[in-house]
Amino acid sequence: MAIALAEAGADIILVQIEERRALMKDHQRDESNKKTYDQIKSLGRKVSIVTANLSDQSSVEKLIPDLVKAGHDMHILLTCAGIQKRHPAHQFPIDDWNTVLQVNLTTIFTLCRDFGAYLLSKPAPATGTRGNIINVASLLTFQGGITVPAYAASKGGVAQLTKALSNEWAGKGIQVNAIAPGYIDTDMNEALIANETRARQILERIPAGRWGKPEDFKGAVVYLAGNASQYVSGEVLTVDGGWMGR
Repeated sequence: MAIALAEAGADIILVQIEERRALMKDHQRDESNKKTYDQIKSLGRKVSIVTANLSDQSSVEKLIPDLVKAGHDMHILLTCAGIQKRHPAHQFPIDDWNTVLQVNLTTIFTLCRDFGAYLLSKPAPATGTRGNIINVASLLTFQGGITVPAYAASKGGVAQLTKALSNEWAGKGIQVNAIAPGYIDTDMNEALIANETRARQILERIPAGRWGKPEDFKGAVVYLAGNASQYVSGEVLTVDGGWMGR
């Protein structure tokens, strides 16, 4: 999605996760961040990397204010961080619940709040919008899942947060929307992909006949960030190969 925005003419600030959880593979995450940085540079766009510990509220609260102080002129916020913890609901540890809700929902609210305040501090344009906020939701925004109550609660919250902020800000020139990915072939879904039976069941239900790829979100993010969607706000755009229509 960052590359798609760069291809469409945006300069990019990448937020790199400062403290990685055990489920993330450090070397892969580092290579991925540098690879994205290099790809954006090759497109002739400006790109920088800042770090934040998204499980630490004090770190998150510094992120947007520090960027503003540094003089960045920002128009688009894309929130895509998310973690997963799996346990039977009756055994779900409260520490894992709190960690998932912090990264997946409280962090998103904090960034939206601070970015919204920044956009509202700018003069209202004669035409167009002040800026765009795009949150990443999930199929579990609509469905409950199994053994993932914290993730489902957090992603349901992302949709309602998106709508609530849109209600306040759409009339002030700030569009707030979300993208809900289906089953995507990324490291977060390694456990599902490795489960032969579950992977087959998932694939059989996807009308498109394949798992999604990160590239499948290029069009959606550029649409929600651009002039073509100026009258679209408070929406959750599902990009799932037809899963929710099944």
